[in-house]
Amino acid sequence: MRVDRETRGDAKRTGSRGSAEHCHLGERVKTPSSPATSGKSVPEWAVDQRWDPWAYWTDACQRGILFWDVLRQRGARYQEHAAKAAPHVLKFRHELVMDGRGLPQPVNYGLVRVLPPDGMEIDPCKRPFVIVDPRAGHGPGIGGFKADSEIGVALKARHPCYFIGFLPDPVPGQTIEDIAHAQAAFLERVIALHPEAEGKPAVIGNCQAGWAVTLLAAMRPELFGPIVVAGSPLSYWAGVRGQNPMRYMGGLLGGSWLAALMGDLGNGKFDGAWLVTNFESLNPANTFWTKQHNLYSKIDTEPPRYLEFEQWWGGHVLLNAGEMQFIVDELFVGNKLATAEIAFSDGQCVDLRNIRSPIVVFCSKGDNITPPQQALDWILDLYRSVDDIRAHGQTIVYAVHESVGHLGIFVSGSVAKKEHDEFASNIDLIDVLPPGLYEAVMVPKNGASGSDLIGGNYLVRFEARSLDDIRALGGNDEEDDREFAAAARVSEINLGFYRTFAQPWVQSWTNEGFARWMRRCHPLRLQYEMLSDANPFVRLLQASAEGAKSDRRPVPKDNAFWQSQEQLSAWIESSLDAYRDVRDRASEAWFHAVYGSPFVQAMVGLRASDGSPRRRPADDPVHKAFVAQRFEQLTEAMAEGGPREAAVRALLYVRMPDGVVDERGFNLLRRMRDEAGGGSSLDTFKELVRAQFFMLLLDEKRAVNAIPAMLAKDPKSASRMAGSLRRVIDAVGLRSELGRARLTEVERFFESERLIQPPALEVETSRMGPGRQAPSRPARTPKH
Repeated sequence: MRVDRETRGDAKRTGSRGSAEHCHLGERVKTPSSPATSGKSVPEWAVDQRWDPWAYWTDACQRGILFWDVLRQRGARYQEHAAKAAPHVLKFRHELVMDGRGLPQPVNYGLVRVLPPDGMEIDPCKRPFVIVDPRAGHGPGIGGFKADSEIGVALKARHPCYFIGFLPDPVPGQTIEDIAHAQAAFLERVIALHPEAEGKPAVIGNCQAGWAVTLLAAMRPELFGPIVVAGSPLSYWAGVRGQNPMRYMGGLLGGSWLAALMGDLGNGKFDGAWLVTNFESLNPANTFWTKQHNLYSKIDTEPPRYLEFEQWWGGHVLLNAGEMQFIVDELFVGNKLATAEIAFSDGQCVDLRNIRSPIVVFCSKGDNITPPQQALDWILDLYRSVDDIRAHGQTIVYAVHESVGHLGIFVSGSVAKKEHDEFASNIDLIDVLPPGLYEAVMVPKNGASGSDLIGGNYLVRFEARSLDDIRALGGNDEEDDREFAAAARVSEINLGFYRTFAQPWVQSWTNEGFARWMRRCHPLRLQYEMLSDANPFVRLLQASAEGAKSDRRPVPKDNAFWQSQEQLSAWIESSLDAYRDVRDRASEAWFHAVYGSPFVQAMVGLRASDGSPRRRPADDPVHKAFVAQRFEQLTEAMAEGGPREAAVRALLYVRMPDGVVDERGFNLLRRMRDEAGGGSSLDTFKELVRAQFFMLLLDEKRAVNAIPAMLAKDPKSASRMAGSLRRVIDAVGLRSELGRARLTEVERFFESERLIQPPALEVETSRMGPGRQAPSRPARTPKH
């Protein structure tokens, strides 16, 4: 490398100081082609920072100082957050509406009204949204800790918005049943505050709040509009071999006795930090390296996002020991929610088939905590076919994201801008969907016809699905279910042994002082406490960080040493991933070896019967009688109604072969309702659509042949309905030849000359009067 004499002389006069100054000011050196260096030769090592070790060293040292200072700030925010009476990360202005501590059965939950930002108006006629945050170890607010969130999209759609959160300490003695009754009281208050709203509240339950919402909806179905459960486990044994290791944890730990032990050591309270530890153990690479390295490598831009998330992630809360025991015994290990085996103190059984509101299930293939099988297989547990779903009057919509992780389902801004935004925009359409099973498919609206009828940036289609589509995602076979049933039996035995022989001794020496000391010494809390201003050595970082910021010199990303740093990071991450994979495979093998053993299964009584270990809930005779009576009523009323009912029936008949419903057709149907129905309520319109849909299922031919007689009752209105029907078809189009043939068939019904003289069969049927049925066309019921 050539260096001229002048440069060598300068270097000799300045000595080591000059060299240091030169390498530290690498970015300030002009290139040889610049005017300042014209005619001079500049050292290549000082110009080309791609090979400059000193430039990288300066940058690395500065990043290191700033990294540790961010951790200091994290500790300070942790202490400030924990000192609040009601810590949360909710970023929207809000006001308290109800305090659960004042209820007859007090709980540590509360209902707040979210106030819209300045300049945003809320439509009082729109149904309110209620977001319920998960109590899974962290504090409340994750559903609204940024503008692009579930709360944000609800407000943007001009819906009144409420939030159900909780305090860090439970009320002594509160139970899961008490919390359900409190949330029912909250929903009653929301309904009372919005008497003019069109529809009952739409309720969103994230993660653990999802099963709590569905549990309450099964007990009090009259309080709910559409329900959105995001990343929520409802079928806890379900999964795919080799992919979902968390479901084996309960069996590998011997069942729920350990939860009882930790509750006793906590003096009657369970520390939610242990739940967070379980989450972190699933991905050791992210826990121990990737998250920190991402902050270190992006220290100039990452701290705000990192600190915001860590404030929620480190806000650990407590649960009563009884609450945690219920969750583990009844849900995680027992898996009783999807088989109607949970019963409360008043004798009421929790049967998800009692839910009358549409259920929207949002899950992701990238979620290793609640995989799609755990979010959806409750449908297979409860129903034998789609006709069974329809017979119970249920509408189930699911959407499966391809890659987002568990937290991203309800935290990611990109998910909020797409999936949650579209759910909020189409919540009324979801409420009116005919009973059945659908998948929500979202495509960009660019180029779609009728774009003025599309609310958001995507066209949402609800495509009819069968139970085979759920099975295609993978799941357990009978032997897998037998192994999990064996683990549940072993859990009951171990819990019985613990409560008989160990629990009295543990409770005799545990006290509140010991419980507080144990919570403070939890590793997750120590990392915040030790790296905070409470540590005098850490406090010195602040001055050094200010100096690093004032003279910040980031190195280019094409620096060879930076590239080596990233390669080393990738190697560490892949090594930790390899460890995780080996650990998970070993855990899964141990689970199958132990609980798949015929000896173990025989010892716990599973070999005493040839029946399936996964019991399907029995059909309720009262419900079967109700369904039969309802079908008889619909059959007798086949020819009743006027042009409005006829138009809706005709539209359903034409669109049924395609099995697709989208928002464009619904928006036009809503206009039809306003134009011809005198502004009838959404609930009335919903019942109309469902009645016409069931009539087509019961006796399609008879229902279609009755359309001309219904149109003849008001030819003028029928003519107007014909135009509306045509606009709907033009907007959404038809996919199948059968659909187009049906359109041609019903168009003849709307011709004026056909309206004057209906077919003889319909005249005869109309003369029979209500409550009678044409003898030549017996009713048939859907297959079950």
